[in-house]
Amino acid sequence: MARRSLLALVVLLVAVGAFFALTAPRRLPDEAIAAADSGNATRGARIFWAGGCASCHAADGAKGDERFKLGGGAPLKTPFGSFNAPNISPDRTHGIGAWSIGDFANAMQKGVDPDGRHLYPAFPYASYQRMTKADIADLFAYLQTLPAVPTASAPSEIGFPFNIRRGIGLWKLAFMADAGPVVTLPAAASPAAHAGQYLVEGPGHCGECHTARGLQGLGALDRANWLAGAASLDGPKGAGGKVPNITPGEKGLGDWSAGDIAYYLKSGFTPEYDSVGGSMVEVQNNMAKLTDDDRAAIAAYLKAIPPR
Repeated sequence: MARRSLLALVVLLVAVGAFFALTAPRRLPDEAIAAADSGNATRGARIFWAGGCASCHAADGAKGDERFKLGGGAPLKTPFGSFNAPNISPDRTHGIGAWSIGDFANAMQKGVDPDGRHLYPAFPYASYQRMTKADIADLFAYLQTLPAVPTASAPSEIGFPFNIRRGIGLWKLAFMADAGPVVTLPAAASPAAHAGQYLVEGPGHCGECHTARGLQGLGALDRANWLAGAASLDGPKGAGGKVPNITPGEKGLGDWSAGDIAYYLKSGFTPEYDSVGGSMVEVQNNMAKLTDDDRAAIAAYLKAIPPR
């Protein structure tokens, strides 16, 4: 009996040790982080709008200059809990003003905060891991030019077992191993389509809303149905809203030309002169701040991917 108890204890200790080893937060290697002060704030403004930072981190309904005050926005309600976007203003106490470029890069691309804790993937670092270190540095430089907001981040409301952050390490092992392109573009795809792939799959993180979550209960994107539409988090639970299919198939953007898509991103008007609605209003406002070339690149990519 004593031997069995001892064996059970050994097995338990090994299992606990393996869990902690597998789920340990992992940081970027030094060579994957841009040099300190290498970022360019002017270039970073483009990444700020492509990434829609203000849509989550500014106050709900903020307009004009208020959108540059990134003290935290409306909660993102998910099946795993309600997540409040943190203060990412340059305030040194409550924001990221005291962070290094390494701290920022690890949060953006590894989902690890400066204290070495896992961040929840409600923050789309699984998409941001595809960004270049130069763009990360440029965005960091731009954020430092914005107003400091001296208010603490609102706590998120996450129930058991999802409030055990260590378990996020298993999620990362399962769903963040591949930082390469989500889809393989046709050999004849234009340079614009490849540029659009970077914007859509990386900083734009479009798949986080427009792709359904596979493996029920785990929250991973169903890559087999990339950009083919998903349930919407807008409105009351069970409202049945849907984020549309934006692939070039019949049920997606099949009737839209690349010019139609680019014009929609700039103006908010569809080819039928309907106007943008729902959470896409924020996204379109951000896309309107990009260049015509960037919007054309996004459109080229959306016309080049497989229809679903």
